[in-house]
Amino acid sequence: MLTVRAAVLREVGMPLEVLDLGLAAPRAGEVLVRIAASGVCHSDVSVQDGSVPLPTPIVLGHEGAGVVEAVGAGVDTVRVGDHVVLSFTPMCGHCFHCTRDEGFLCDDGRNRFAGQLVDGTCRFSLDGADVHTMAMCGTFAERTVVPASSVVAIPRDVPLPLAALLGCGVLTGVGAARHTGHVRPGERVVVVGCGGVGLNVIQGARLCGAGEIIAVDPVAEKRELAVRFGATHAVDPDGSDPVEQVRALTGGRGGDAVFEVVGREATISQALDMTRRGGRLVLVGVPDLARVPSVLERLYYSARSITACTYGSVNVRAEVPWLIDGYRRGELLLDELVSETIGLDRINDAMADLASLTTTVRRVVHFDHEG
Repeated sequence: MLTVRAAVLREVGMPLEVLDLGLAAPRAGEVLVRIAASGVCHSDVSVQDGSVPLPTPIVLGHEGAGVVEAVGAGVDTVRVGDHVVLSFTPMCGHCFHCTRDEGFLCDDGRNRFAGQLVDGTCRFSLDGADVHTMAMCGTFAERTVVPASSVVAIPRDVPLPLAALLGCGVLTGVGAARHTGHVRPGERVVVVGCGGVGLNVIQGARLCGAGEIIAVDPVAEKRELAVRFGATHAVDPDGSDPVEQVRALTGGRGGDAVFEVVGREATISQALDMTRRGGRLVLVGVPDLARVPSVLERLYYSARSITACTYGSVNVRAEVPWLIDGYRRGELLLDELVSETIGLDRINDAMADLASLTTTVRRVVHFDHEG
């Protein structure tokens, strides 16, 4: 049993506590990873505030990268010493969904919302009692035990603090454009919400050859970053009607593909009205569909399609190498996504900043393993 420092949510709505936890050795099909860095994502805040209900106490964090320190029985996909990106959706490669190129729906992930690993148990503990793991990752910890199907080996020359971002924000955003929304060359794309994921939807659309990319966000700094990542136009929704602004930029029709990356009823409704007749609306933020019946009614009469995005609809084992190649060619921006690096002791500052919706991109937790 190892002792590790980790940021733990003990009760919904409360700050995280940095505690010393017990960490059991990996079992069959699992690996022990020394976390080098973890991005702080809005989904972590959604667990903290109860929007995404998970059991407590729980180690948060789901966007990370590190080094494999031990492997359980039967693991042959990675070895001790490998550098890896953690995937918050395991992909076993042989279940019903994986064999149909739907690895983002892998059956190994069935216990994710129970805060457990594949076998329905926990590896973290506090005073002998179970501590759950967010998304089978728990990257707000110095070390974590995860399914082998949740790690992807990467070349050792890729900086781990940047590789961490691949695990959620980059994969989800770029994948939403490439695989969920199927952006085609020359299309008009609209992205509502330009935080860490939204910026990656923008650069995903750019990599797909979109003709126009319209970024919609009330924060001026985010709109400026959106242009840097590939947006051709930036719309301030706090000015005049954002729907009318988008329609004015698209010949009165709206976007061919519109991505809502906020998950709020008002912005989902606006995003639908920004979508041209016959166009595609992709929900990347987490919506409460029970609260948007009027949106569904308008859907039926306009031949628009609406798609929910799960982890960018990606095959993580194919997508991570593709993204790394894009970064090496200078086509995919990663360094620009990091607004600040922090220690685990400042995790609550980062969470509060994200909850305010004013943060620009990503704060990344660096773990000091010296000594």
